[in-house]
Amino acid sequence: MTNSNKSSLTYRDAGVDIDAGEALVDRIKPLAAKTMREGVMAGIGGFGALFEVPKKFKEPVLVSGTDGVGTKLRLAFEWNRHDTVGIDLVAMSVNDILVQGAEPLFFLDYFACGKLSVDTAAQVVGGIAKGCELSGCALIGGETAEMPGMYPDGEYDLAGFAVGAVDKSAIIDGKSIVEGDRILGLASSGAHSNGFSLIRKIIERAGARPDDDFHGQPLVDVVMAPTRIYVKQVLAALAAHGTAIKGLAHITGGGLLDNVPRILQDGLTAQIDKSAWTLPPLFQWLQQEGQVADNEMHRVFNCGIGMVIVVAADQAAAVTATLQEQGETVFDLGQIVRQEEGMPQAVVL
Repeated sequence: MTNSNKSSLTYRDAGVDIDAGEALVDRIKPLAAKTMREGVMAGIGGFGALFEVPKKFKEPVLVSGTDGVGTKLRLAFEWNRHDTVGIDLVAMSVNDILVQGAEPLFFLDYFACGKLSVDTAAQVVGGIAKGCELSGCALIGGETAEMPGMYPDGEYDLAGFAVGAVDKSAIIDGKSIVEGDRILGLASSGAHSNGFSLIRKIIERAGARPDDDFHGQPLVDVVMAPTRIYVKQVLAALAAHGTAIKGLAHITGGGLLDNVPRILQDGLTAQIDKSAWTLPPLFQWLQQEGQVADNEMHRVFNCGIGMVIVVAADQAAAVTATLQEQGETVFDLGQIVRQEEGMPQAVVL
């Protein structure tokens, strides 16, 4: 039954602006074009993206990882800082697949919102493209979903996944790690994308504001600093030192205490010396303002260490030198020891 007195409805009346979506795609295409690499056969614009595994891999194994940015997005909304969370999104996945020795090949993202702001979305995707450039992978597709009523105005959610490849014989699985191996740590750029529910609670308790001076920088720049991407530097070290690098751990949720054991066999413990590095000012401030215990700090935050590398003791100096040449700040954190009864698989002493 129809009513001729009712006006004709459009998708825009329902809250979805198709024209805005098309405008965003136009803004995204040149950003994605900068990330193209060997293997891309068809990217942005098609129903599916095509990628051919580069021929340099003799026995390729695909490695995939997916993640989001978590509650760091709440600060992005509140502090109007949208240009770096895309880097975070890429970093969380490419750093994860890197730990198995994989070279990231391509990345796809999912951006969901209630009402699409082309300018905001373009800032976010610009960060995603930057993260892809930093990691050498191609941004070959994604999805922008405008869903009225699902998200408050000005808010959005992000997810993404990366696919990489490693030759079967070069997979890093930690099985060769033995007692006496050294534990190296690569400096983080800040809190990365973990622990932000606690960070937001501490900021609220401290009454801190984004434009507060923090050691000569606005607090917003320190807190929202994008996750460091370790791909090119670590791949260079793997190419130079091969089997000397026995294990890699991306320090994300769970911190040093929960992530390092993920690459250890039963009977081994990572013994980390907390005097081996200085807790960066951000983490000192978080601990002081939140009265956070040491053990909680090491389980929630990266505490200044974004990637852990386990290496043969006699190769530690050479691997360190290569990483430093690649621009990394490297700490000798400790060693692998035999696990005693009742001892956890990672301790910070």
